[in-house]
Amino acid sequence: MTKQWFVLHTLTGQEQKVKRFIEAQARMQELDGFIGDVVIPTEKVADSKTKTTVVRKFFPGYALINLALYDDERKLIAATWRFIRDTPGVIGFLGGEKPVPLSQAEVDAIFDQVEAKRDKIRPKVVFEPGEPVTILEGAFKGSQGAITEVDPDRGRLKVNVMIFGKEVPVELEYWQVEKAVDRPAQPGEVHG
Repeated sequence: MTKQWFVLHTLTGQEQKVKRFIEAQARMQELDGFIGDVVIPTEKVADSKTKTTVVRKFFPGYALINLALYDDERKLIAATWRFIRDTPGVIGFLGGEKPVPLSQAEVDAIFDQVEAKRDKIRPKVVFEPGEPVTILEGAFKGSQGAITEVDPDRGRLKVNVMIFGKEVPVELEYWQVEKAVDRPAQPGEVHG
């Protein structure tokens, strides 16, 4: 009996509840030899409007589970099947009545993606060089400018703003700007 990775379809928003239930109940029902890790792949996303960082699920409504669902003769292990199917918040396995385990390449790709994003905070809004923005905070509040550089690893931007008729680069954090509705200031124009 070998543990393999499967995808569980859960009620959206109840992924963590399902994870906690499976982990606690597997120990209590002495099924922890059959049921391994439950993983909900996530990333951190910065919301510039609220200045907060939230955890976002890669696959809302799904969780990965490492378990022994089939015996060595590829027959369903009834106790494991019933346990998962009776878990509150679980809709079923991806694949229905005959779940197919993920390949090792699929598992590796998912975990590589999770690892690559573990310590990085991704902006909720993606900025591009040349894009017009309005500054929301600091000495240049209300000014508009064009993005010249984007540093997603640090969550920072360089924006050219007009000050006393001169274009000046200003380094800002993502949360300090929003995409401009109007066009950025043109050389010779004064804003703010």
